[in-house]
Amino acid sequence: MGIINGKEFIDRLNELENEIWYDGKKIEGNISDHPAFKGIIKTKSSLYDLQTKDEFINDMTYRLSGDHERIGLSYLQPKTKSDLRKRRKMIEQWARHTHGMMGRSPDYMNTVMMSFASSAELLREKENCFPEHILNLYQKAAKHDLSFTHTFITPQVDRSQSYFGISEKPISAKVIDRTEKGLIIQGARLLATQGGLTDEILVFSAPKFYFEKDEAFAFSIPSNTKGVKFITRESFVLSESAFNHPLSSRYEEMDSIVVFDHVLVPWNRVFFYDNVEVANDFMARSSFHAFTFHQVVIRQMVKIEFLLGVAQLLVDTINVSEYQHIHEKLSEIIVGLETIKALIDKSENDAQLDETGYMRPSLIPLQVISTIIPTLYPRFTEIIQLIGASGMVTLPTENAFDSEIREDLDQYLQATNTDAEERVKIFRLAWDLTMSSFGTRQTHYERFFFGDPIRISSRLYNSYPMQQQVNMIKAFLHGDADD
Repeated sequence: MGIINGKEFIDRLNELENEIWYDGKKIEGNISDHPAFKGIIKTKSSLYDLQTKDEFINDMTYRLSGDHERIGLSYLQPKTKSDLRKRRKMIEQWARHTHGMMGRSPDYMNTVMMSFASSAELLREKENCFPEHILNLYQKAAKHDLSFTHTFITPQVDRSQSYFGISEKPISAKVIDRTEKGLIIQGARLLATQGGLTDEILVFSAPKFYFEKDEAFAFSIPSNTKGVKFITRESFVLSESAFNHPLSSRYEEMDSIVVFDHVLVPWNRVFFYDNVEVANDFMARSSFHAFTFHQVVIRQMVKIEFLLGVAQLLVDTINVSEYQHIHEKLSEIIVGLETIKALIDKSENDAQLDETGYMRPSLIPLQVISTIIPTLYPRFTEIIQLIGASGMVTLPTENAFDSEIREDLDQYLQATNTDAEERVKIFRLAWDLTMSSFGTRQTHYERFFFGDPIRISSRLYNSYPMQQQVNMIKAFLHGDADD
């Protein structure tokens, strides 16, 4: 089959009839028609269309040896640095199409599946592990251009390290039975972004302080599997107007709780189970972090380019480019952007073949980005707010410009080089990016994308090789250094 186009994606999604609950009601009918979801589905559809266009097809797809069908380049398992750069170009194409606003564009989860498949041999001959199931699903996903969401966060009942999750009825998703047909899962997982809007849901246990073996598993199942229920939060789509809400009307991805009510996971969909050691070690030993961080930071680079463009457009619109404090603020964004670009280059230049024969980008430069983004992104949105100042608040709607008060708006909201309607459109973009419910969710999302920022810093500290520097200082203190 190979790559699909946007219409095929929408048709397949509607046919799934996934169980999605919104505002206390089960959604009936085509999900692509629902006001809370139609914008993101339309945007996602355009991404699939992008990979079929003649001008992009060679940058976004490839053929396996001896196969005439094209598959998405996000499934490419890189074996050379050239392969890594091909992946980067593909990621940039999709990210620029959405200005980096879509954290769960298809290439993210495709990359997750690719990384699992590339490291599947690490599970070979381990108890209750099925590397062949990962490889089979990876091949199926690539061949049919499947879309995925994932969930690995447990409900936040008690975040203390001593909490063991004792409950008569499972809260966190657990294996409650093992049958001839497969595992039976009961409980919930959090924060499936685009939950219910994909073909599949990948469920895996993230490493944590304490594991019970019935929580140590990984699998992927169709999103319409019996007993799987997606409970969404409130939508941040306040209207379909691209004038009033230029970002949320297109890129509101929706987050959901996933409930598993005696869900049967067939054995051929189980990657591993009842193995605490693997649940704690596989993510760290596999290429998961290297490849997913690589995808994420490229998207974040594109997103910061977008923030820089918005900030400068505000400066131009209200004519404040002469002030040095404006230069300082915009320079902050420039320095952050160029730092991220340089670190991505370094991660690719320092890439090495891993133990399974695939070219992993160097993880440390990517970890550095993941450490600074939680600080940089909120600061950059703050800069946009500071530049816009009171202009970010008094913003008429699209309908106001089609009413009898149009003359007043044209007179009092004009800018030096821009008419009132265009000025309001620019400021509404800045507001939707940084101050609306959508914009504040974006800031929170990027702050915690890689997890707890403190743990991210600890991970970098514990993995960074510093012994050479320590030895150099010791040599200096003992007079062994060169004069």
